[in-house]
Amino acid sequence: MTAKDCCRFLLEENRKYVGKYLSDLSDADLLVRPVPGANHIAWQLGHLIHSEASFFHGGFPGVKSPALPAGFAEQHDKATAAVDPPKGFLKKDEYLALFNQVRSATLAALDGLTDADLDKPTGWGDFAPTVGTAFLMAADHDFMHAGQFTVVRRKLGKPVVF
Repeated sequence: MTAKDCCRFLLEENRKYVGKYLSDLSDADLLVRPVPGANHIAWQLGHLIHSEASFFHGGFPGVKSPALPAGFAEQHDKATAAVDPPKGFLKKDEYLALFNQVRSATLAALDGLTDADLDKPTGWGDFAPTVGTAFLMAADHDFMHAGQFTVVRRKLGKPVVF
């Protein structure tokens, strides 16, 4: 298994986890907060999508992130995270479509790299010192937020997925 294979596996596997955790949630369920002041799933999905699109956009050769809807970044910034009641968020299917489009662009960019490219420095310091660690950070980011989705699932009485 190569370094690219490892990056691809984690990016694809975590995409599956996100999809599974959302599979039986309604649009309204995405706006449930596990506790007061915590981020709801809709905000987190938008944050993941915007972060990944902006993380790679312009920073890596060959990355062509899809355009996000007008106002998307602003809707999913820190200022909107705590607004109650939540308003202006997308439907689950819209988030999943955008998430998958951005992830596909990330995977396409990965496909265009060599294993040696993954060792190149990013200039981003300890956050993601190499191109390879940047791809791994994208997968880690999904998994960290998907773990938060499970708390909402429990609050809603949904079955354990994995």
